[in-house]
Amino acid sequence: MKKSFKSAATLLLLSTVLAACGTNSGTGNTGNTGTAGNASPASTASSEKVKLTAWAWNVNVGALNEAVTSYQKDHPNVELEVQDIGRLDVYDKLSTGLAAGGAGLPDIVLVEDDRLQGYLDAFPKGFVNLSEKGFDAKLSEFPTFKQELTKKDGASYAFPFDAGPTGVFYRTDLFEKAGVDASKIETWDDYLAAGKLIKEKTGAQLFPADKFKDDATLRIMLNEQGAFYFDKDGNIDFNNPKYVKALETLKQFDDAGLIKDVNGWDGTVSATVDGSIASIAFGAWYTGTISDQAKDLSGKWGVMQVPAFEKGGNRAANLGGSSWALTSTSKNVDAAYSFMEYFSLTPDVQKVAMEKYGLFPSLTSVYNEDVFTTGVEFFSNQNIWMLFAQEMNAVPTPYYTKDYSVALDESVKAQSDVFNGKPAADALKEAAARLKDRTSREVNGG
Repeated sequence: MKKSFKSAATLLLLSTVLAACGTNSGTGNTGNTGTAGNASPASTASSEKVKLTAWAWNVNVGALNEAVTSYQKDHPNVELEVQDIGRLDVYDKLSTGLAAGGAGLPDIVLVEDDRLQGYLDAFPKGFVNLSEKGFDAKLSEFPTFKQELTKKDGASYAFPFDAGPTGVFYRTDLFEKAGVDASKIETWDDYLAAGKLIKEKTGAQLFPADKFKDDATLRIMLNEQGAFYFDKDGNIDFNNPKYVKALETLKQFDDAGLIKDVNGWDGTVSATVDGSIASIAFGAWYTGTISDQAKDLSGKWGVMQVPAFEKGGNRAANLGGSSWALTSTSKNVDAAYSFMEYFSLTPDVQKVAMEKYGLFPSLTSVYNEDVFTTGVEFFSNQNIWMLFAQEMNAVPTPYYTKDYSVALDESVKAQSDVFNGKPAADALKEAAARLKDRTSREVNGG
């Protein structure tokens, strides 16, 4: 499960590691000695013993171990060692290994979607081209935005895994006490009006934000509008009117006293469970955090789609998610490909990953499983999983580029300036100019 609240300092550190290593590239696909082609997940079984290694972190480790146990029923010759080395350590070791031509790298590595393009840009030969292995024939089983996030120059370089379709998690008891019907909230203006009433009637603020360190709510607002830090061509898009509108809208919530300023992830979770806020817009993965940290509030939570900027507008967005890549220096590329194809395309495997580890699947065929047609007791028996699943095909693709972390830093600075009183258009224009200086990218508008 990905926690999208990150400090700008940490993100900049990762960006610096990539930038420092970006002049070197990994070696070609020298480990590919077989011909997997369009093979089915079970087609590469043999008697030869193969030991694969993978790098991952947190709940992703358990999901991969569960999958290999079932995979070994038909592939007893395949062994997988999943090394849980922590998210930031994965990136540090991956950057170092790729810069050294692939030295010390595993066969399989988990990379968050907002990081993948940076690695593909910096190390264009560091990962296996999955299109050449026939994986493109399977891509239709994943939403468009997940397909595009794993591609570089039209070729696929990673197996889509979990995603973070968004929703507004809300306290049903506080909404009811204030006389607010969540089903009537369609736009951000509706949400603002509801927040004012909730604060008046219950004293709770509407949602938390790490106002001067992270812009998670802003990213949701941008993504649902089909906007982001960069456009499809990689140009800086801070001056986009949609960006300006999103920041101006956030400022309206702040001016009304509806945003609780919190300190990082721990502050966000605390505000969610202590009754000081009535809702929070986040990815589907936050369901596990709420149900684990607020067990005494079972039956007092619901989920609604994030508001649109205009009635009838798009309400689908994504926050978080990751994919699995194969390193090109692996000595067991075919075996790794066969296992990851099985992992990515088997509904039962993805169902376990969600039910047991809270990892929302991007494999669309899983949405026919029973778990997506039944209610969840903690969330007032609401069918929250289908709500999230129905978003997936409507999520616009965000264009992260290799400069995502630098852009995030400048976006947070612009957000901070707006919260401190600067007009949104001015703050974004200044941030765009700084980002141009830091990346040498062209700026749209302004």
